[in-house]
Amino acid sequence: MTSREHVKAAIEHRSTDRVPYLIRFCGDAWDALKETLGDVSQREFIDNDVYCIGPPWWGWHQLESDWSGMNAPTSRAKVMGSGSYSGFADAVKAARDTTGKYILVLIYGSHFEKANSARGIQNFLADMAGEPAFARKLLTTIIDKNMVMLDNILCIEEIDGILLGSDWGSQRGLLMSPETWEEMIRPGEQREYDLVHAYDKDVWIHSCGNVERVIPELIEMGMDVLNPVQPECMDIQKLKQDYGDKLTFWGGIGTQQILPYGTPDDVRKEARRVRDMMSKNGGYIFSPAQDIQKDVPAENIMALLEVARENSR
Repeated sequence: MTSREHVKAAIEHRSTDRVPYLIRFCGDAWDALKETLGDVSQREFIDNDVYCIGPPWWGWHQLESDWSGMNAPTSRAKVMGSGSYSGFADAVKAARDTTGKYILVLIYGSHFEKANSARGIQNFLADMAGEPAFARKLLTTIIDKNMVMLDNILCIEEIDGILLGSDWGSQRGLLMSPETWEEMIRPGEQREYDLVHAYDKDVWIHSCGNVERVIPELIEMGMDVLNPVQPECMDIQKLKQDYGDKLTFWGGIGTQQILPYGTPDDVRKEARRVRDMMSKNGGYIFSPAQDIQKDVPAENIMALLEVARENSR
């Protein structure tokens, strides 16, 4: 089986000879590891089963000062696009032709985070409570723009999945009430998921924190893969028991304690425990709960990769 076939099998809860993996690094962590490895690219060294690529997208542009104030702004939210669709399509096709990997388009900060990047998270949470009409309008505007951009990239046949990222959780729970999430966040997310599925692509969702309260809703909406699945704030064994037959988890290996402070043997033991538990009957993509940071020793990174590569290609 190719890397792509292993990932597709995991998402479809089919048994395979090994568990696919997707491990990512923060920039400073990779720079530190390169001092040990020498001149090697991250793609070559990690050899993930998933090929991640960023698309042409859009961002806020020269917002007026009232966007950073406490009151809902009255000036127009200006935006600017970036990137080349033709160049992106060529890069995706080249990746499919040369790697045999699952092609995942990464769109972090796609919705709720897009709103709080314009307003500041405290201001936007206050908007959701005190200026709900403004908050709903801003969120709808963001989704309207996202839908145009998504339509322009989803037609590329070689794309397998789209990751939509917006952090809805803290380690204690949702940043907003479940009712507010249902009213303000779900409708726009649903539009995006439906569009991705209309092109026969998989929906990957990234949200940090404890978002268990809305996992049933996300499954109902059509989410295929959930990331990062933080063990520090959610019981990942319970998640597997309750939802493992309905979705695929990507993540789950702790980055707050075991990776930075454990021994290499601790890392191997925990990584195997999580892998074996979460991959039962498929539905798991091996990974730390977050991108590896600079505080993780090189020997612990190598121990993690050793487990990732067991029974590998």
